[in-house]
Amino acid sequence: MYPYARNGFYGRVPNWYGYMGYERAKEQPLTFVLVHGSWADASFWNGVAGELRRMGHTVFVPEYPGHGGDPNMNVTHGMISRSVADYIINHQLRDIVLVGHSFGGSVIQKVAELVPERIKRLVFMDGFVLGDGQSVVDQFPPQVQQSFEELRKASADDALIMPFPLFREAFVGLADLPLARQLYSEIRPEPAKPAFEKLDLKAFYKLNIPRSYLYLTEDNLLPQGEGYGWHPHMSSRLGLFRLVRSAGDHMTYFRTQPALLAQKLYEASRD
Repeated sequence: MYPYARNGFYGRVPNWYGYMGYERAKEQPLTFVLVHGSWADASFWNGVAGELRRMGHTVFVPEYPGHGGDPNMNVTHGMISRSVADYIINHQLRDIVLVGHSFGGSVIQKVAELVPERIKRLVFMDGFVLGDGQSVVDQFPPQVQQSFEELRKASADDALIMPFPLFREAFVGLADLPLARQLYSEIRPEPAKPAFEKLDLKAFYKLNIPRSYLYLTEDNLLPQGEGYGWHPHMSSRLGLFRLVRSAGDHMTYFRTQPALLAQKLYEASRD
């Protein structure tokens, strides 16, 4: 049965605009908390956050220990997740969409355990979804895990300093070379310990918070093979979830296509 307008020819004219989707409802205003990943800081979200605000949403971007202006490399995953939870509490935020990119996926898993009553939806944006007892480093093939171990041992302060060839191919494959070099100049050493910590996530897997996975289809940070990859390997751990796809690699489109990513993030987050 087609929907009909109340007024029109004979009072029974089909409401074609509403039926065909030409009358689009106003976007639902949401409150986002955006959590960045490794080798980044809160400024990583500047473009996407700005676009979300222009769309009418409220956006918060917490920084966490060992990043931004904090030079301390001796931080733990627990310190990071606790700091994000405290930020949410201190800003009196409720009914939030909590978004985690990359390493930030593991952070929002633990934050969800700490403040589940404040979260409307979790969105993993090519974010790590760890199984109980796993670490972020565990999600890579053995040879990559060994490379991370070697980077860690080569550091005087237990940091991971990324070589440019790895960054160029795995993080910003869609960028031209000048942009890739510019983005590389902005990254900083990453505290190693949180990526190697095995997390107790039993409480996370008992939560019933709605969750989404926003999959960036050209992201080559994880190998696109059996037993690895963002989707479906990582996303399938979420159980029932909403899947949204977008073009993009691990970092480039956050700088060059923030409006696209903001729209896709809204699609992943709305009711």
